[in-house]
Amino acid sequence: MNSVNMKAKAHGTPKRAPARKAAVSARGYHHGDLRSALVAAAAALLERDGAEALSFRAVARAAGVSQAAPYNHFSGRDDLLATVAEAGFRALQASQTAAAEQAPPGRQRVISLGMDYLAFATARPQLFRLMFGVGVANWCAYPAVADAKHLTFGPFRAALVDYLGAETPPATLDAAAHAGWALVHGLSMLRLDGSLAARGKADDLQREHAALELFATSLAGIGTMRLGDKSD
Repeated sequence: MNSVNMKAKAHGTPKRAPARKAAVSARGYHHGDLRSALVAAAAALLERDGAEALSFRAVARAAGVSQAAPYNHFSGRDDLLATVAEAGFRALQASQTAAAEQAPPGRQRVISLGMDYLAFATARPQLFRLMFGVGVANWCAYPAVADAKHLTFGPFRAALVDYLGAETPPATLDAAAHAGWALVHGLSMLRLDGSLAARGKADDLQREHAALELFATSLAGIGTMRLGDKSD
């Protein structure tokens, strides 16, 4: 009897324990991490196939869940893509913040932030295209994405304040910020679309750095300039 009980204890308990652990793990995954897993799967498929090819079925398959699972967390495909875009903007903000912290204030920080923006776009081209309009029919339905986009400008604007001076008129600061964004975003799109003459990665980086250096240098001395000032 004791021998039988010992065998039952030795062989029965381990079988029940993993079952309970698996059940807990499945419940925790479903209620705690599934949304994040779906977003991660969508982001990976986005880079491989582009926004137009992304479907709930493909995302569910990549995440290892049923085809119905995404509908428990997202109202539709656009909702999922908007969530991926929002996460992209938050990643860009984090990258810009880190770049600002690692560069000395002034002209060099302005250039470094521009180069970081270019690097982000180059590393995640499909995500970058999604973030700026591709794949979602009505971006106005997702104000959180617009809020996240706005926050990404914080590090660059702060760098301009340090560079141009706190006394810089707001209109001048806004014009400089928009000009800088237009330049670096344009360079990013030219890079992604292959519109620049292919000269090799090192040459491209040098050319882009030179463009940003020219922009930053041109800002010197305009800190007190007021827009509309016609004096020479």
